[in-house]
Amino acid sequence: MHQLILRSWFFFSIFILIAQVSWSQTHNRNESRSEEPLKLNLPVIKYQLKNGLTVLLYSDSSVPMISFHTWYKVGSRDEAEGVTGAAHMLEHMMFKGSKKYSNKDFDRILHENGITNNAFTTYDYTGFYQNLPSSKLELMMQLEVDRMANLLLRPEDLLSEREVVKEERRWRVDNNPMGLLRELAMSTVFREHPYRWPVIGTMKDISQYEVSTLRKFHETYYVPNNAILVLAGDFKVVEARKLIDRYYGPLLARPVPVRNYKKEPLQTVQYNANLKQDVQGYSFMLAYQAVPHGHSDMYALDLASQILGSGTSSRLYRRLVYNKQLATSAYSWHSNMADQGLFSIGVNLKPGLDMQEALDIVYNEMYKLRVSPVTAKELQKAKTLSIKSLVDSLTTIDGKARLLAASEILTGSYETLFSDLEKYNKVSAEDILKVSQKYFNQTQRSVIVLEPKKKGAL
Repeated sequence: MHQLILRSWFFFSIFILIAQVSWSQTHNRNESRSEEPLKLNLPVIKYQLKNGLTVLLYSDSSVPMISFHTWYKVGSRDEAEGVTGAAHMLEHMMFKGSKKYSNKDFDRILHENGITNNAFTTYDYTGFYQNLPSSKLELMMQLEVDRMANLLLRPEDLLSEREVVKEERRWRVDNNPMGLLRELAMSTVFREHPYRWPVIGTMKDISQYEVSTLRKFHETYYVPNNAILVLAGDFKVVEARKLIDRYYGPLLARPVPVRNYKKEPLQTVQYNANLKQDVQGYSFMLAYQAVPHGHSDMYALDLASQILGSGTSSRLYRRLVYNKQLATSAYSWHSNMADQGLFSIGVNLKPGLDMQEALDIVYNEMYKLRVSPVTAKELQKAKTLSIKSLVDSLTTIDGKARLLAASEILTGSYETLFSDLEKYNKVSAEDILKVSQKYFNQTQRSVIVLEPKKKGAL
């Protein structure tokens, strides 16, 4: 899988100034608190072509660079048993050549023109992105439109790329005990919804991919009415719109299947799963069904995750790593997909230790979240970390384009991004108590254990 690791260097100074002013008004204890909410805003232009392509334009000429994102509303949840990982495989094949640009030509042209590029696949969408000199915008459109409309999908390319993906799976999952643990956690919590199968696919399915399957996938989902184009950076809006009309306008819309994903039933009993690997110590995860991206409970759950297991001063880290010295790490995270979320706690124990004491400590911390409000200090710290993370992600043109695209796909409107600061800041200790009581009960949890193989065992 191509990695989501590229960053460009653009700093939105006016936005940061506004954020800093609001920050000081809200957090300075020596001055009266302001009731003015924290706000985000970017001058984004949104429109749609006749063929259904959604376009988001954010123009800023501070640096002569453009971040060019093309995201498709298709991910592993759009697959079926027997063809798991098809979305990810197709992501790879998008770099293997189109009608006008062969595999070698595509990469050569990008490199010769100072363009960096990559891609990623998730449960809900697939994204392709480039960071390019602003003078290369038209060239990038020519390249991207051709592989949207005229992908080659040659059998010989699939044969070789299939081996690349198989090796990727070995590295990320099959030969990685923590990867196996995470994969087992998803299939334990999600038993009906397609989130239960891995984004990369099973090794069996990867080995059996056929061109006809991937071509059907491409023809069905890689169409303008199922895509979002986001441009952020140094361009003139009028000129960019003319180029978009010229290159994307002629593309034809095609019917996209109605997405009727099987809904995951509410969990009413504890699920348990375990696997044995050649590891020195126990690791375990507690996982709970949570909420989709943009849900009103998302913000309180995010802060609960910060308080519980984010960083070395978090509750779990202090008890398990510092005080009891049972674990080498303890952490939590809250993942929000389009249809549902996952709230997870992870603990890696020191070699030779039994896991029951550590597990009881985690149970106790989850119980405390359900019965007692978090402290004002913990709440303020969690808000600070969450807000800072969001602000930091918006300091580059690539970061802005990425968040605009994600908000548009997951919520139907990029503008939901602009209310996030205020929503985090409004969360109260009582809100965290309520969501903990709602989602963190014993009958709603899954316990997934990775244990060492016994000596001599096969």
